[in-house]
Amino acid sequence: MRSTYLPGVLAMAAVVVASNILVQFLLGDWLTWGAFTYPFAFLVTDLMNRIYGPAAARRVVFIGFLTGVACSLIGTQIVGEFGPLVTLRIAIGSGTAFLTAQLLDVAVFNQLRERRWWQAPVVSTIIGSSVDTALFFSIAFSSALTFLEPANDVSWANETLPLLGVGPVVPLWVSLAVADWGVKLLLALVALVPFRLIVSRFRPDAV
Repeated sequence: MRSTYLPGVLAMAAVVVASNILVQFLLGDWLTWGAFTYPFAFLVTDLMNRIYGPAAARRVVFIGFLTGVACSLIGTQIVGEFGPLVTLRIAIGSGTAFLTAQLLDVAVFNQLRERRWWQAPVVSTIIGSSVDTALFFSIAFSSALTFLEPANDVSWANETLPLLGVGPVVPLWVSLAVADWGVKLLLALVALVPFRLIVSRFRPDAV
């Protein structure tokens, strides 16, 4: 791997590790602190794609995926108040969502790379984030997928409550997913600022 990719590799690894740690800490009823760090994985992917191309972006994605797998393996060995910090379903959901969403982000970004500078990162991140959220929360918590880990009791996540406390009655995990998705969409816009600044520094011809 080219040494010029190292900042991207380190940034992706840092985002993944930080998110795996911060997801353990609640913020209100619907979010964890990890919801505010994980979306920056899309920023790292998009920067690598814009500056070095899709092949480099995919390499960094795979490094992030392997880092996430390592974090999940460590998490399964740490027992908290309610059992292992990372269950098999969470590990499967996390890995599947990350790899699928990030590679989709790379593909969509590449299709839009010749359009106005902001369109590729915004559209690719929104699509990738939406897929990421849907895959992770459904795999990790939906009662329809109990067969993935029968011994894991996810009944708490399937308790029916008003959506985000005010909407129609849905399983709790749906509210968690919607709140997480909202943060991702917000940060997709916030990330345009560092994206523009960094790309202007390394690829002024691309903005």
